[in-house]
Amino acid sequence: MATTNSNIPVIDLNDLPNQSSELISACEEWGCFRLINHHHVLPDTLMSEMKSVVTSLFDLPLEIKQRYSDANVGSGYIAPNPKYPLYESFGVHDFVSRSGIHEFCSQLEATPHQRETIIRYADAVHELFVEIFKKLAQGLRVKSEDIGFEKWPCQFRINKYHFTTQCVGSPGGPLHTDSGFITILQDDEQVGGLEVVNKSGEFIAVDPWPNTLVVNLGDMATVWSNGRFCNAKHMVHCKEAKTRVTFASFLMGPKGIVEPLPELVDDDHPRVYKPTTYEDYRKLRFSTKLHIGEALEHIKL
Repeated sequence: MATTNSNIPVIDLNDLPNQSSELISACEEWGCFRLINHHHVLPDTLMSEMKSVVTSLFDLPLEIKQRYSDANVGSGYIAPNPKYPLYESFGVHDFVSRSGIHEFCSQLEATPHQRETIIRYADAVHELFVEIFKKLAQGLRVKSEDIGFEKWPCQFRINKYHFTTQCVGSPGGPLHTDSGFITILQDDEQVGGLEVVNKSGEFIAVDPWPNTLVVNLGDMATVWSNGRFCNAKHMVHCKEAKTRVTFASFLMGPKGIVEPLPELVDDDHPRVYKPTTYEDYRKLRFSTKLHIGEALEHIKL
């Protein structure tokens, strides 16, 4: 498996299904991988445009940023706070439906160009979700067309870390797993900080690599795969006194039941998890304050 310029597995989207076994291995052993050659879906120019739009939104006056609120968990504006004074973010709920994007843009008085760029980026990322999901299903030899994942809700979060000299070496956020299925991260192309935990418990730095994406699997992928796929534990550390801007897109999970695929359950691989829903599981994580994948123990058989 290629590891050029990266400490995590590298998957070439143009080389699938030839790299199918490498893709499944990355999901089983790491729960994350670096994606390259995705530019037919998400081109470099659009990634660069989106970075400019995101940066300009964070540069808005605080009173305008604070206008953006959303009743949905994980959405709205999060300002720097005493616990994480160097971090701020915007969360957009269900960008596939468009209503979330339009509400976001309207509350922040986004220009027509900014709105159009965000919509084009959301469309490209959703197309990429579809392509990645199909490749995962092929690798597991299951039928993706019966799952209906194209209609699963997707969320979007843009993050800014105001790293200073005083905070070098300190965490920029908590260690966690993602609660959903797949996360596509456009990392800062110059400023590092992302770290993932390998199966030995070591923190592995995910160094900047321009015009590539980092793909994480979350807790829903672990349930869906009957425990076969790993949910990536990750966090951000301050490595240098610079501003770091990233944006993550989340394929959350179905609105209905989530349970292990029947094709992955047999006498040698008994069912591991009870049926649940993404919303019930998300509420479980918040009520138990278990955000590093431990909440999965509560839905084990």
